[in-house]
Amino acid sequence: MSASSKLRYGMVGGGEGAFIGAVHRMAAALDGDYVLACGAFSGDAARSRRSAEALGVDPARAYAGLDAMLAAEAALPQDQRMQALAIVTPNHLHAPMAIAALDAGFHVFSEKPMALNLTEARAIEAAVGRSGKLYGLAFTYSGYPLIEEVRVRVARSDFGRVRLVQVEYSQGWLSLPIDRDGNKQAEWRTDPARAGLGGCLGDIGTHAFQLAEHVSGLTVAELSADLTAHVPGRRLDDDVSALLRFAGGARGVLKASQVAAGDENGLRLRIHGERGGLDWSQMEPNTLTLRWLDRPTEIIRAGGPGLDALTTARLRTPAGHPEGYIEAFANLYRSFGRAVRAGATAPPPTGAPDWFPGITDGVRTMTFVEAMIENNAGSAKWTPL
Repeated sequence: MSASSKLRYGMVGGGEGAFIGAVHRMAAALDGDYVLACGAFSGDAARSRRSAEALGVDPARAYAGLDAMLAAEAALPQDQRMQALAIVTPNHLHAPMAIAALDAGFHVFSEKPMALNLTEARAIEAAVGRSGKLYGLAFTYSGYPLIEEVRVRVARSDFGRVRLVQVEYSQGWLSLPIDRDGNKQAEWRTDPARAGLGGCLGDIGTHAFQLAEHVSGLTVAELSADLTAHVPGRRLDDDVSALLRFAGGARGVLKASQVAAGDENGLRLRIHGERGGLDWSQMEPNTLTLRWLDRPTEIIRAGGPGLDALTTARLRTPAGHPEGYIEAFANLYRSFGRAVRAGATAPPPTGAPDWFPGITDGVRTMTFVEAMIENNAGSAKWTPL
């Protein structure tokens, strides 16, 4: 693909010392169809310029803030200005930046959670509607090939009617008060003003919830929640549990924790129907285990035989070669880019070859966050979504 035909994107946040911005850039670069054209990589102008230089971005297009970037890019000829904005800042900036970019005529691909609360999420939804621009969300785990295989097999009723959905996301990195010891990633994630209503809930609980509904094809109708801050003095939850009741009768359990000392990134999904069930873990993403009532257990491998065409389209390497987080992320960027080029105003429907998470997923997860907080704070046994 020639440089002139690549999709031009800008980035806000993600400068020196940032983690997730580099991940977005790797994902966007994997297929060779994006070019990082500009950025407001830091609120500090000098730091933004240094970041731009390190990334090979024209210094003239390294901006000290988003407003300056939107104005300057909009003034450029249409074949030069950025086409989409990647938002990789702390949570409190997601909504105002997304709305500003959409209203300025740019597509948006944002880190999650999409906003601090449901009110902000609805405001982004309104901006998407009036702008006619695309909005994508980095629910990365839904981009894994075997997650698509799971979704396909559940949708075609391989296991019969779904009865149980269990999703767990277990980390241990916040087991000690590193948020008070200078760790910048921990500091903002435990600050209500910058992280939003939930700590662990918003950071990884939203991933677990989005994955559970997306893969099962079911909608949570009501929930019962328990939110805890185990580290003394911590202002937001670091451990979350929920019982889930799905429309149609299925039951579920969601567990998310960032104080499971020793755990790394233990995202695990299990779904059981009448005749069997499945088990997938993000730390072994190329293996899917199927267990049955009446026949031996099956091990399905990424790149192996018997996969659906929607799954194989998401694979990047031959069987037996490790692929995972970056490739899954790149699947979302590839689908988002294809939708931009096609002139789409919304993601394709679930089950389409180039589906990616969008505004519907974002609003739904923020509804989940608020329902969890309401239920935990109140005396009702169940809270509807």
